[in-house]
Amino acid sequence: MKIAVIGAGSWGTTLANMLATAGHGVALWVHEPRLAAEIKDKRENTWFLPGVALHASIEAGADLAQALADANFLLCAVPTQFFRTTLRAMKPRLGHRPVLICVNKGIEVERLCTISEIVDQELSGLDPVIAILSGPSFATEVCKQTPTAVALGCADKKTGKELQQVLSTDFFRVYTSTDVRGVELGGAVKNIIAIAAGIADGLGFGANTRAALITRGLAEMSRLGKAMGAQSKTFMGLAGMGDLVLTCTGDLSRNRQVGLRLGKGEKLVQILAQMTMVAEGVKTTQAVHNLGLKLHAELPITEQVYKVLYEDKDPRMAVRDLMGRSLKDE
Repeated sequence: MKIAVIGAGSWGTTLANMLATAGHGVALWVHEPRLAAEIKDKRENTWFLPGVALHASIEAGADLAQALADANFLLCAVPTQFFRTTLRAMKPRLGHRPVLICVNKGIEVERLCTISEIVDQELSGLDPVIAILSGPSFATEVCKQTPTAVALGCADKKTGKELQQVLSTDFFRVYTSTDVRGVELGGAVKNIIAIAAGIADGLGFGANTRAALITRGLAEMSRLGKAMGAQSKTFMGLAGMGDLVLTCTGDLSRNRQVGLRLGKGEKLVQILAQMTMVAEGVKTTQAVHNLGLKLHAELPITEQVYKVLYEDKDPRMAVRDLMGRSLKDE
């Protein structure tokens, strides 16, 4: 297969390397020409994946048309808030019924659209086939070939099974699901809960608090999913509970690290200014908060994280308000 990987952040580069190592032809589109040249010369992405030697067969470049040429599948790893404009640039270069594997996680702030909705809107007329790859998977651990299991949401069962074969290796196991909406929402909302878990850790709270946030965060994720037509069982799997546990407990989680620093008293502007890679949960919190208001979905953890991020609410006050809510059945 020839696979075009669109986006050379840590996750896009990791998956490009994994697929090339598995024997597929990989074209890696890099937005920044200087980084593209560095990857070609040094076989390393020092910006987003330093210290990892990249497979010699990866064709890295900043020419989008060249990357897309003759590709069987497109693997999209562009940050959610820039995804729509990237698809617009891609559309004239795509044929009918392109297959997109989307690994970006989030909700668009401007229009409150999920990843699959953005694809449907921007590639209308091309009849795209959309697959969402999500689950507990830190890029650096996949680079080390740590055994990893993820979920692939694709409504087209035949294509889903084909992609499952393409993406799976002896250390990267892919499970299929037809619940695209559930898989993409799990990948988005878990980042918000991870910020909350990081805040709690930064405040010095213990395992009790973290476990409560994970469990009630899962309930919140499921509640939003139900309002948007997802299947409840999806959130008990890899794209829901699995990714939620990893992101809320793992030190490699960028979203947890943002929360950790907020809990220790740093301001969001200062934190983001010092980060090279995107913490999707920051923008996703804003989008999901507004989506919850629109759908009349009760999202108390998201609401408090939103107030900490965007209204400069004291994290301890946010915890107090969460704990002080009216008592109810589980």
